[in-house]
Amino acid sequence: MQVAALADEDDFEGWRRDARTLAVAGVPPGQVTWQVGAGAADLFADRPVPPTDQAAFSVPRAFLDLAESAILHRDPERFALLYTLLSRLMNQSGLIEDRADALVRRLTRMAGSVRRDMHKMRAFLRFRETSDTQGPRFVAWFEPEHHIVRANAGFFVRRFPNMRWSILTPELSLHWDGETLSEGPGARREDAPGDDPVEAVWKTYYASIFNPARLKPGMMLKEMPRRYWHNMPETALVPQLIAGAQARESGMIRTARTAPPTNIDAAWTALRDEAEGCTRCQLHKHATQTVFGEGPLDAGIMLVGEQPGDQEDVQGRPFVGPAGQVLDDALAAAGIDRGRVYLTNAVKHFKYELRGKRRIHQRPLTGEINACRWWIEQEALLIRPKVAIALGATAAQSLFGRAMKIGESRGRAIALPDGGEAWITIHPSYLLRMQGDVEAERTRFVEELRMAARSVR
Repeated sequence: MQVAALADEDDFEGWRRDARTLAVAGVPPGQVTWQVGAGAADLFADRPVPPTDQAAFSVPRAFLDLAESAILHRDPERFALLYTLLSRLMNQSGLIEDRADALVRRLTRMAGSVRRDMHKMRAFLRFRETSDTQGPRFVAWFEPEHHIVRANAGFFVRRFPNMRWSILTPELSLHWDGETLSEGPGARREDAPGDDPVEAVWKTYYASIFNPARLKPGMMLKEMPRRYWHNMPETALVPQLIAGAQARESGMIRTARTAPPTNIDAAWTALRDEAEGCTRCQLHKHATQTVFGEGPLDAGIMLVGEQPGDQEDVQGRPFVGPAGQVLDDALAAAGIDRGRVYLTNAVKHFKYELRGKRRIHQRPLTGEINACRWWIEQEALLIRPKVAIALGATAAQSLFGRAMKIGESRGRAIALPDGGEAWITIHPSYLLRMQGDVEAERTRFVEELRMAARSVR
């Protein structure tokens, strides 16, 4: 047996060095014991990993990205799992793209859990003002699920470069003095201050921007578990805000339709970043990532598809697969510049069924469509398109809030429930599947896109 000793739970560089050495030496995964710090090794793991001067082999960048995140997971098997995948990649270089492989899927889920935990730390951590001999210092308490504290340090340094702060967690503390980042031992919740005078102002601000349109208590608890609530002064307001949510929602929607857009780029970026951690339905558990909309935020046309496909799920962008190519050709034929159109999907995660190693598209259910409607509504409120084009039945159901028959509805302007204008046509993937006179259907599709575009001019 070989012993691979790592300095810390998040020691990616140490793992990478030892894993490379072991892989070059041809040591099987079952012959390696991974340990952290000075803890006792396995009884038979008495040979440390020897250094090597041999040239390193190359691995896909996607594997390194996956490993950098997955290695921060709290699962004690993560080092061995990553080494097993590395060993297999030496003979199967394309394995990292095989989302049907059980090991790749497991590590991808671990990496996703780590990224969500990092997002929660950034979203739910609250600084409270204290003072010491050098003046004001801001202190925050956080309890991460995984070993993410060091990995998140750079975010807080960039976010608060001119502020002296400390972040206390059970395993590790970070301290920034405006120039140097240092580490300290873990702390206890009572080591952090309870409140400060600024919190009254913060509660007023939070109450004013609370979004009742998003309110789903069950989903809220998934996104913001109660264990984070004691870190955040605004959570004390949640019950009373819930009580008045319905009335505030109606007022917010009326205001959103008439108020001039302000700082739309920042608002859209915040919306997209929030969607990356969406768990409103079960589809996030198996998809690679959230695929959010893209395009100019002053677009006159918003094109809404069904959901990401296999290529979109991998690349993280809408309409980049075969159906996207069909759409590009149709837009060009209709005289529509794709670069001036906002493209998005009714559902933001790829739903599929595994058949062997292939991921076969599955149509989203009504509950999954409804779970994603909030994202579409917020995109529309920010972009304010003159016309929305629903590509297929799922997109139409998302925009109108009910099932729509494509054959009866396509080719004409229809008023949306919120007063906007929409057109309904086929999804471009239909042209890839249909039998019979494909060219006639393609011509009709192009003409319907052209008619919808005339509404913008």
